[in-house]
Amino acid sequence: MENTPQTFWRKCSSCKKPIALGARYYVCSVSTCNGQRTGYVFCDVPCFERHLPAARHKDAGAVEKTAPKTPEAPVEQRAPARVFASTPTAAPASSPKSQIPKEVLVIASRLKDYIQARADYNTSASVMDVLSEHLRVVCDRAIDNARAEGRKTVMDRDFAFLKNS
Repeated sequence: MENTPQTFWRKCSSCKKPIALGARYYVCSVSTCNGQRTGYVFCDVPCFERHLPAARHKDAGAVEKTAPKTPEAPVEQRAPARVFASTPTAAPASSPKSQIPKEVLVIASRLKDYIQARADYNTSASVMDVLSEHLRVVCDRAIDNARAEGRKTVMDRDFAFLKNS
């Protein structure tokens, strides 16, 4: 297999379309969405707006940015941002591990709300990465169960092993 140069910067977190090198893109003005751990990017404002119901932001805006012109360009070389007020695909199991996304799989605000309501405890941001890794392991096992039954759809019964744990 040849190493082909990457022709785009990243993929939109909503629609998964490629965002070209040097192209305009948008990030959420809320820090939990645009941090290094989550790194959500959107190709246009409608894609940004699709994430709002799940993110449960009160006052979020789409911040316009410009993607680096080269894949290696540091973040600091991006163009200044403009703010626009506003009105979680996995690779196939046969793909190399480097192509499998390592994004956070947990809705942080909902998990934090649950822990706060259940025990009146706070939740560290690093918990999201740990839980996401556990979810990946559980999902991998469920994928194997679906594959063993000759299906390409993961179903609730593929997680039955959790009841025995």
